[in-house]
Amino acid sequence: MIRLLSLALLLAFWQGAALFSDPRRLPGPLPVFEAIAHEAESGALFTNLAATLARVAAAFLLAMSLGAALGYAMGRRPALDRLFDPWLVILLNLPALVVIVLAYLWAGLTEAAAVGAVALNKLPNAIVVMREGARALDHELDEMADVFRLRPAARLRHIVLPQLAPYIAAATRSGLSLVWKIVLVVELIGRSNGVGFEINMAFQLFDVRLLLAYAIPFVLLMLAVETLLVQPFERHVSRWRRRPARGQGFA
Repeated sequence: MIRLLSLALLLAFWQGAALFSDPRRLPGPLPVFEAIAHEAESGALFTNLAATLARVAAAFLLAMSLGAALGYAMGRRPALDRLFDPWLVILLNLPALVVIVLAYLWAGLTEAAAVGAVALNKLPNAIVVMREGARALDHELDEMADVFRLRPAARLRHIVLPQLAPYIAAATRSGLSLVWKIVLVVELIGRSNGVGFEINMAFQLFDVRLLLAYAIPFVLLMLAVETLLVQPFERHVSRWRRRPARGQGFA
C-alpha cells in the first residue's frame, strides 16, 4: 500500500511539473504512456527490451562466473592475491567509457565486444566481494572436511557455498544494478538496437517523450527483476541470520 501511495505521489509530482514546463522538454504522464502504447503495438518496444535484457543477462553471467572463481582463488591463495591485486585495482578505477571504447576499437562494433565490455566493467566488483567471502570462510569447517575426507564436490556444496551465499547475493545485487546501466551506454555508442540505441535516437531528435517511453519500461523491468528474483534470493540465502540462537527468544 505504501509503495502504491509513493508511486501515486511521484506521478502527481510529474504531472504538476509538466504543467509548468514546455511539453517538448517535459511531457506529462499521459503523452508518455501513449508513446509507450504506440511502441508496444508496433513491437519495437518489446524487441528492444529483449535485446537489452539478453545483453544484461549474458554480461552478468559471464562476469559473475569469472568473478566468483577468481575472487575465491584470490581469497584462498595469498600468493595469487598479491599477484593479481594490482590488476584488480586498475580495473576498479578504469572508467567504464574507456573500456567500452577500447573494446569497440579492438574488436569492432560487434555483439561480443559489447557484452565483453559490460562484463569487464562488472568483473572487478564480483572479484572483490567474492574475495572477501573466501577470506571469511571458517577454517574449522575446512579441518572437519579434511578429517572426514570429503570429496571436492561435497566440500563445495555443503561447506563452501553455504558460507559464500550471502556474498554471492551481495555481488548479484550490486553487480546487476551496475550492468544494466553500462549496457545502455554500450548500446548508445555502438549497437543498432536495444533501449540505449532508442534513447540515443530520441536524443538526436530531441524527443523527450520517446526517450521516456523507452526509459520507463526498462526501469520497471529492472525493478521487477530486483523484486521478484534478487530480493527473494537474498532473503533465502540470509535466512539463517534471522534465526534466534538456541536457547534465546524464550526468556
